[in-house]
Amino acid sequence: MAEIKVPELAESITEGTVAQWLKQPGDFVNKGDYVVELETDKVNVEIISEYSGVIKDLGAQEGDTVQVGETIATVDTEATEGSAPAEEALAEKAPQASEPPAAPKEPVTNEAKPQTEEEQEKKQRPIASPAARKMAREKGIDLSQVPTADPLGRVRAQDVSGYNPQAAKQESKPAAASPGPAAQPAQDSKPVERVRMSRRRQTIANRLVEVQQNAAMLTTFNEVDMTNVMNLRKRRKDKFFEENDVKLGFMSFFTKAVVAALKKNPLLNAEIQGDELVLKKFYDIGIAVSAKEGLVVPVVRDADRKNFAEIEGDIMDLADKARNNKLSLNDLQGGTFTITNGGVFGSLLSTPILNGPQVGILGMHSIQLRPVAIDAEKMENRPMMYIALSYDHRIVDGKEAVTFLKRVKELIEDPESLLFEA
Repeated sequence: MAEIKVPELAESITEGTVAQWLKQPGDFVNKGDYVVELETDKVNVEIISEYSGVIKDLGAQEGDTVQVGETIATVDTEATEGSAPAEEALAEKAPQASEPPAAPKEPVTNEAKPQTEEEQEKKQRPIASPAARKMAREKGIDLSQVPTADPLGRVRAQDVSGYNPQAAKQESKPAAASPGPAAQPAQDSKPVERVRMSRRRQTIANRLVEVQQNAAMLTTFNEVDMTNVMNLRKRRKDKFFEENDVKLGFMSFFTKAVVAALKKNPLLNAEIQGDELVLKKFYDIGIAVSAKEGLVVPVVRDADRKNFAEIEGDIMDLADKARNNKLSLNDLQGGTFTITNGGVFGSLLSTPILNGPQVGILGMHSIQLRPVAIDAEKMENRPMMYIALSYDHRIVDGKEAVTFLKRVKELIEDPESLLFEA
């Protein structure tokens, strides 16, 4: 009998939540087959079996928290495909023949166990895609209640998204109220919905609070005239796409500007470890991406060594992986500074929260036409963007923070100058 254990996931990840069992007891697995999907603080990972054989027992149920190194399933490596039912039949007969005195107890044990397994199977019975299971968990929907047109009975994401949980709630509400009508009198006329927070959302919440409690966070603001960048982009975007097969966006300009400003203000590319400052001589820039499970920050590696097309390509690939839940742990680790763009959702001004242990994060916002004084006598409507730098005041002084933000502003307003930055 071999054990399937939770492998080492990453240096900072010690546990995960069982999101979905891909194999069940009695299923035959080959070495290398995926057995279970785990939801970690950062990404979902699928664990493989290191052995061929028949799955005998599951050590955790969907929704359970498991630790790195914990045994979560056992595999009978002596069994072959199709042999599990015969072995189970022999196992049921053997105790009765060898232990007659225990016969009265065995039926009770053997009856109770199938009942428990049957109850568990009722929860696990619907065959559903990972996307459907995730959506159901997020919405608090029981998959067994979701109708599907699939001939095999597989519940798909579109089945869950098209399911109306309100109808089911109205049907189940009298049954839920009957055991204890006095238990929730205040909610009789106030409809509520309880949705279990995903592990990732809980982690995001905890880390945001932790950063605010442990860092001396401060934010400074400036505004950028986007006229020159927008004109340059308008002139070059078609040819840029033809040559590189990727669109020319604003993020590559800001990424290059941030790297140049970090080189002039190195404390914003550092972190605190105990009583030491770690000054990083590389520039791995995190780009915040909004995904269904919550905000994630995949990292553009060595942004200082990449051109505009390479940066735009990396951002596009990482954003696509984030939205399709395909990010690896390596995609999310080791960032030195973060850029977040609330402007894509219409934010005009905000205070971004640090992505610890980093000590700086730049917030971009909506581009809005505003009247700008050109000189003492002339005003023009210009496309303006507010930018915000949140920083850890424990190691970054206001002068360095303001200098950094001013440098970003200068480079964006004169985008050709980015070509001369080392």
